[in-house]
Amino acid sequence: MKPLRIWFSCVLGVTISTLLGWSNAMFMALFPVFVLVSLNRWNTGFFVHLILGIFWVSVQVSLIIGFLQPYPVLMLIAVGIMLLFKCFAMHHKSTYIFGYVGLLIGSILLNFGSYQAFDLDNFIVGIWIATLMTLPICGLAFYCFPDPIEERPIMSIQGQDKQPKAILEQTALGWLVAMAAFIIFQVANLNDSLSAQASILVILAPMTLVGSMMAAKIRIIGTLAGCMAAMAIQFVLYDMFDNPILYLVSYAIAAGIFCRWLAKDPVWAGIGFSAISALTIPLTNTMVPGQQDAFFAILYRASSILVAVIATSMMIWLGYKLLKSMPWLFSLPRQEQRHEKG
Repeated sequence: MKPLRIWFSCVLGVTISTLLGWSNAMFMALFPVFVLVSLNRWNTGFFVHLILGIFWVSVQVSLIIGFLQPYPVLMLIAVGIMLLFKCFAMHHKSTYIFGYVGLLIGSILLNFGSYQAFDLDNFIVGIWIATLMTLPICGLAFYCFPDPIEERPIMSIQGQDKQPKAILEQTALGWLVAMAAFIIFQVANLNDSLSAQASILVILAPMTLVGSMMAAKIRIIGTLAGCMAAMAIQFVLYDMFDNPILYLVSYAIAAGIFCRWLAKDPVWAGIGFSAISALTIPLTNTMVPGQQDAFFAILYRASSILVAVIATSMMIWLGYKLLKSMPWLFSLPRQEQRHEKG
């Protein structure tokens, strides 16, 4: 039933946002998918962490940009502190979701919100609406497609408690790459590269060199599959793309294939989520029926993600080598036990 739940929530999110004309339709589809991939049964705590994480990081970004944007050095320090806490939170199961969504959504908001022409308040409201709508969408999905009661964990997430030294090393690695990405996107004026920035943080999530290299391969494969599906939908519908019924049916068929991948092992789930993202974002965020197609947007998305993934892999490798060359930086005091002679 899990593939059906994911497919139902994804299509329902796109349908609601399309019929009501809401902006940021991509979040209406991707937030429920993210939740249902992680959850096997309803878990109120998961939704609380998701909502609080997105609301809190939105407030943080608004305060940082509102008060510190005229002072670049102070803003950089504040962003560094915020991202450091998000990276640290990702190493514990109880705070992984809070840290991950804070790092991902926070980086996106910081990038777009730093441009004067961008309406940050409207963007944040759209994200809040999509976050709140995730609850009824996922609740309806669990009600319509329940799983038989069996001994399975309620949720499966990546964050795990580790040794203190490993936590420090991986937090430092994630923080270095996240800060480098923030600085690059600010200096290079990349205000239209949402997918590329998200890709950087997605492959950074494992916080290890091996895990990030695997995530990079998964991201590239999934993105190519999703872009090909989005392009196929556009070519098949052509002039009939402005028909909402044909558009939603085509999207539902393509999403159904990727949702089956999302219910498999972690590798297939990663490919499926990347494919769903590559399918959803250009068709909901760029396509304007009768006015603008998404052909060049799809090509730009694929190329920008490819460049971002390769560049991020190099940054992670360099950061890993840099941290390993300074073992003294993460050395912890050893407690020597003294045995008294009897």
